[in-house]
Amino acid sequence: MSARNSQANKAAARERLRQERERQEKKAKARRQAVVAGAVLAGLALTGGVGYAVMQMTKPDAWEKAATAELVKPKNSSGENGTTVVIGKPEAKKTLELFEDSRCPACAGFEQAVGEQIKKDVDAGKFKLQYVGATFIDNAVPGSGSKNALSALGAALDVSPEAFMEYKAALYAKANHPEERDDKFAEDSYLIKIADQVPALKGNAAFKDAVEKGTFDRWAIEMSKTFDKSGMKGTPALRMDGKKIETPQTAEAFTAAIDAALKG
Repeated sequence: MSARNSQANKAAARERLRQERERQEKKAKARRQAVVAGAVLAGLALTGGVGYAVMQMTKPDAWEKAATAELVKPKNSSGENGTTVVIGKPEAKKTLELFEDSRCPACAGFEQAVGEQIKKDVDAGKFKLQYVGATFIDNAVPGSGSKNALSALGAALDVSPEAFMEYKAALYAKANHPEERDDKFAEDSYLIKIADQVPALKGNAAFKDAVEKGTFDRWAIEMSKTFDKSGMKGTPALRMDGKKIETPQTAEAFTAAIDAALKG
């Protein structure tokens, strides 16, 4: 091999090495840029995520908004804010106040044992029934099922007193009533599903629309205030002529307690 060829080969080798170094430097630079860009994007995502979380935490929920929303009173209600719900024959001389929270398991047990007897007595004109809805369980066991079910009861009352009574019974039925910690009544779809068991509410577009739009949410809040002002400490509770009646656990005990109250 001549000296000239040897020099040429060395020069070619050096050129290949130079080109390879340039390629490697370009790759390294591209990797560095990708890492920096990823870090920037991650930072932006984190900042945006934190910002969104803060926004959600400070954003008023649907029930906070409902507290100042326009008040819509259900048909078949009366009194201030439409929170007087009295069902029964006008000629009935006395009124039985019934205090209940829709999520209350004791209320469910009471309704399952005594609810049918109450309906029979109201239909017979033995007494009128004044319903007072509470929502305190939403605070004791965080959720919104008490308020949401009460709002749905308002929608049923808007249809008719009979629909209200039947829907109330359906909500408390053993097959439908959830465990206290299961906030199932917070789901509009579940409340509407239960309503399908009530002939006047099944397929009722106006009822469905009222539940889904929360038409009576503000009313439910106002009704809850009525319970808070009642002096009652829990549910279920009964009162007639301002006197509390010990809550009976059977239909027979209920009849005995009411007969005594009617005489008093």
